[in-house]
Amino acid sequence: MLHIEKVEKSSEFILESVSKLISQLTSGDVYFTKSDIDNIISSECSNLYLLYNDDIIVGMFTLAHYITPTGKKYWLEDVVISEDMRGQSLGKRMVEEAIRIVSKDGKSKLMLTSKPSRIVANKLYQSVGFQKKETNVYKMDFDK
Repeated sequence: MLHIEKVEKSSEFILESVSKLISQLTSGDVYFTKSDIDNIISSECSNLYLLYNDDIIVGMFTLAHYITPTGKKYWLEDVVISEDMRGQSLGKRMVEEAIRIVSKDGKSKLMLTSKPSRIVANKLYQSVGFQKKETNVYKMDFDK
């Protein structure tokens, strides 16, 4: 049975599953640790959600939020479905759950970014009501 749960407690199983999903999301090396999961769980500004197929984790997404003078904003991040489960509208199910969660919080904005090369993902986001915004996204990496 498919269900989505917010991560409330870390475990080795969750760490291994999230690490596998992250490796399918990005081509760069990402080292995700138990401490990282614990930091997300304890954060007031971000939540990690997992999609389970029975007892197996097959997808994830993160919702982050903050308040600015122009209003409350949410970001949908790290949306990924396990490669062997793609093509079953599970990504849509997760995105719709994120929309449901944010819509319960009153007036706010839900935003995300997606590479143009992720054609299926971009079609999904538009199909559930996201509007493409013409903007530039800039980034700056800081290494410790």
